[in-house]
Amino acid sequence: SFGVIADIQYADAEDGYDFWGCRRRYYRHSLRLLRAAVEAWAAEQPPPAFVLQLGDTIDGVNARRGAAESALERVLAALRRLPAPVHHVWGNHELYNFSRERLARSGLNSRPAAAAGPAGDCQAYHFSPAPRFRFVVLDAYDLSVLGRDAAAPRHRQALRLLKEKNPNENLNSPAGLKEPQFVEFNGGFSQDQLDWFNEVLKTSDENQEKVVVM
Repeated sequence: SFGVIADIQYADAEDGYDFWGCRRRYYRHSLRLLRAAVEAWAAEQPPPAFVLQLGDTIDGVNARRGAAESALERVLAALRRLPAPVHHVWGNHELYNFSRERLARSGLNSRPAAAAGPAGDCQAYHFSPAPRFRFVVLDAYDLSVLGRDAAAPRHRQALRLLKEKNPNENLNSPAGLKEPQFVEFNGGFSQDQLDWFNEVLKTSDENQEKVVVM
């Protein structure tokens, strides 16, 4: 068995709202919910073999408050109480707070040092927790303007694609777009990652493995 949690979006801040100003965000309460989940998993017999954390551990509001490091440490401290490894996916809120380089040196980098993966700083990897099962962690912000220096090739490539698909002055706005996913806060997969992923799936198919993708 394994646990799954997503969008913790913690901040030591008063309640706020999402990007659209519609959905309430209970920033402090999210840490209590995380701790309750950890306690529930730890109490199971046997405990889960691992936990998947699917991104947005802390909210972007931390960047504006200069509180990113302390917020992340509180979340990681709660997760460290688990008697099982945690596999982390990076979301846009991680990249509002940190560069990719900083995230690679943080507790949110769960990619094993010896893991075979795509070239460059892509965080994709895979693991097999049990016979005939393969779990693949993809890097959904591999191709993005977030988290990279403006001179970086992947940043330039992502910006070019965004401007081709999104004529709005505000690239975070999907107004009038036929393909509303082409906004600045989203990310995508480089061709290198897609080629690597295809090879993983081919091998899993040959070995008759069931595959779970994050």
